[in-house]
Amino acid sequence: MATYTNIQGQNILIVSSDPANPTIGQIWYNTTSNALKASAELGAWATGGNLATGRNVLAGAGTQTAGLAFGGSIPPDTAATEEYDGTSWTAGGNLATARFKLAGAGTQTSALAFGSGPAGVSTEEYGGTSWTAGGNLTTARTNGPGGAGTQTSALCAGGGVSNTEEYDGTSWAAGGSLNVARGETTGSGTQTSGLLFGGEPVTAATEEYDGTSWTVGGSLPFGQRGMGGAGLQTSTLGMGGNETPNSACFFYNGTSWTTAASLTTGRGYLAGAGTQTAGLAFGGSGALTATEEFTGGQATVTLTTS
Repeated sequence: MATYTNIQGQNILIVSSDPANPTIGQIWYNTTSNALKASAELGAWATGGNLATGRNVLAGAGTQTAGLAFGGSIPPDTAATEEYDGTSWTAGGNLATARFKLAGAGTQTSALAFGSGPAGVSTEEYGGTSWTAGGNLTTARTNGPGGAGTQTSALCAGGGVSNTEEYDGTSWAAGGSLNVARGETTGSGTQTSGLLFGGEPVTAATEEYDGTSWTVGGSLPFGQRGMGGAGLQTSTLGMGGNETPNSACFFYNGTSWTTAASLTTGRGYLAGAGTQTAGLAFGGSGALTATEEFTGGQATVTLTTS
């Protein structure tokens, strides 16, 4: 008779409590509950309302039911801002500087846009109606930096350089340098617990930030750039990208990446918002208007014979 070890080439863990960060597909036996369990990917993408202005290499912020899209290229570069209510997008106040390959952070009513543009240092703050000037970055970033955090506690890394900067709501200050300099990268998390993944030159590299320095995390399954991202350092959803296959999505659990449900519409240079279990993907390759909503995530299930 075939056994799990024969088929899968690995033993089933026997533990008294469920693993804290299991990988999708991992199986174990819990001696406390006397149950065979597994970590499964439960979730799917559904069609949301279209953007009014199709664009790629844009930035995003907020949540699945209160999202924000701003900047990007149609072409030409656009200053258009749109707000999502979980069903449809409506026009918001335009950026002062039209630009693409910028980064974003924050919420729909308290967002931050930074990088790219003519000088690569411009920062703007959104209050739910209009954008106002913020403190300039100290290092020009014109090639897609990664952003994370909030309007008053943001993180900016990469963008063609290894420098990291931290924003306090007024000005940017130097943070720890990346191990791998890159552009067209994606960020998630917070200023003191950030994640940066993928990028150009095309890389699978992932790095984790603790508020002071970057350390190497688990690599993406393959090199990717121009992805969307949502969530926290220990629970991120990475979406799409500009390398084949660009519909692929992945979960990060603080240690490693595992495959998630693929986007319905493959795309690179998109924007993401929300969380790992309630994500939003919008815009992307060819100035798409398409929006998709992800519901679900990684969950522990009990295996039965029925």
